[in-house]
Amino acid sequence: MLYRILFVYFLCINFQLYAKVDTLKVKSIAMNSLVPNLIILPNSPHDEPLPVIYLLHGAGGDFSNWIRRAPFIEDLAEELGVIIVCPDGGKQGWYLDSPVLPESQYETFIVSELIPSVDSLYQTIATSDYRAITGLSMGGHGALYLALRHPKLFESAGSMSGGVDLRPFPKNWGIPKLLGRIEDFPDRWAEHSVVEIAESIISTRSSFIFDCGLSDFFLDVNRELDRVMTERGISHSYFEREGTHNWAYWRVSVVDHLRFFAARFAGDI
Repeated sequence: MLYRILFVYFLCINFQLYAKVDTLKVKSIAMNSLVPNLIILPNSPHDEPLPVIYLLHGAGGDFSNWIRRAPFIEDLAEELGVIIVCPDGGKQGWYLDSPVLPESQYETFIVSELIPSVDSLYQTIATSDYRAITGLSMGGHGALYLALRHPKLFESAGSMSGGVDLRPFPKNWGIPKLLGRIEDFPDRWAEHSVVEIAESIISTRSSFIFDCGLSDFFLDVNRELDRVMTERGISHSYFEREGTHNWAYWRVSVVDHLRFFAARFAGDI
């Protein structure tokens, strides 16, 4: 049985209610732990269920990163009429199911435990057409990884400065602890990399948006993903602009991504 503990608090300014944020703690059977997740809800009255955007943090971060480093996403949730969910993906969990660490099963957590919990507790449109996912860095990889592996769950997905191919970084960000050494398990590293997964896609109706800064160490792998998606005929929007791997870059990107998803939900693109 899945147990959920829900904590609700309100952010008030000048005695007026401006935003509503829930901290939803979901009992993960897969990881035998209680996992916190941030839920940002539009405060204006809505008679109808709302679309949901899952927004993933990067390596070293946690579920509160986005609201702390880019608090304006509350205003975007209100403006766009969407629910934003910021899951906790572990400091270096990479949003995948580790074949090595039983306590790091974040793909199963998000797909089988978190999404059903959110849809049962909140007034969501619980279909893929109105569910999207994106994230930064590790979370960018995670968002595309989950969307490509579970196309029936996400209508669209994105990545900001994503580490979309793990293989060029065999000693970084805790990945060997999750997958084992690349020298010992090269196939495992390939099958958990977004670029390799995209290579095997025959067809998908999902649409993708991803971007990377011109001074980012993940620029080459993002260019390779753009090439692969173009060759495979996968609908996507890829762009580059000045910037590096930092919050100054992501604060700009997240606005583009959330507006892209809202336009998709509305049928405008």
